[in-house]
Amino acid sequence: MASLIPSLSTAQIAALSTTSIKSLTTADWALLSTAQAAALTTAQIVALETVDLSVLSTANVAALSTAQIVALGTHQVAALGTNQVAALTTTQVAAVETADIKALTTAQAAALTSAQVAALTTAQLVAVETADLRALSTANIASLATGDIAALTTQQAAALTTQQVVALTTAQTAALTAGQVAALTTAQVASMETADIAALSTAQVVALTTGQVAALKTAQLAALSTTQVAALQTADVRALTTTQAAALSSAQLTALSTAQLAAIETADLRAISTANIAALATGDLTAFTTAQIAALTTGQVVALTTAQAAALTAIQVAALTTAQVVSMQTPTSPR
Repeated sequence: MASLIPSLSTAQIAALSTTSIKSLTTADWALLSTAQAAALTTAQIVALETVDLSVLSTANVAALSTAQIVALGTHQVAALGTNQVAALTTTQVAAVETADIKALTTAQAAALTSAQVAALTTAQLVAVETADLRALSTANIASLATGDIAALTTQQAAALTTQQVVALTTAQTAALTAGQVAALTTAQVASMETADIAALSTAQVVALTTGQVAALKTAQLAALSTTQVAALQTADVRALTTTQAAALSSAQLTALSTAQLAAIETADLRAISTANIAALATGDLTAFTTAQIAALTTGQVVALTTAQAAALTAIQVAALTTAQVVSMQTPTSPR
């Protein structure tokens, strides 16, 4: 027997009882027109079985009103096909309840367009499960407003893939809260583009953990401004690797406070170029501990200017090794 659905008016469709709605077959629902779909009452929407909902055409799904979208249960939203999800308008997406957003599958999240993701409210975005967040395309991540980025939970921030972190714009990176920055994994930090590293505020730099600082690539470290370097905590300076210490520029090294300089590990200190050592102010040099002074290479000692050598404290001079003393140039030597 042929289905009567095509012959029913929108008024007749809207008049069907929920019992009648449930009795319709998937074949019936597949014949529904966009006008008929738009005519369904919210009560009828609630009564719609997931198997029947799944056969609605993308045009029918796009024809649903925001009230109908709101009426969908979490089980119904989770049953939508990826093509149906992709067919939702931005207005419809913004109307999806947070509980329904949480119910989205990874496949459904991956089907969202950049326009749909950008249409999500901050409350909806926070409701996205971490696995679903990781399924969003890099283009989708880049489409998020800075306010949306700042609204992500620390768990969500830590769940971003390295590709998604790379996709963040400079403005988005600058919008990360201190808590979000601290929650990033070392792999995420190491994947950040140098332009994004350079855009970090001093508050964000302060929020970096010692593990994150130690994970910075030399190119990333070189991108830090003197203001950012000066904002590093002493524990972070202590966490620098030998390779990182060797990559510091003269401007970055001289931007360090005496407390930061005193925190440099002896192995890292020995890795600093002679030019950088010679660029230090006399006050910076006197901040070195006796262990640091004794750790200087003979090449670094030779590089000391007359003013730097003269500024050494008595206790620092006493800490010099015989090899260091022998290597020291006379005050008349050219500088």
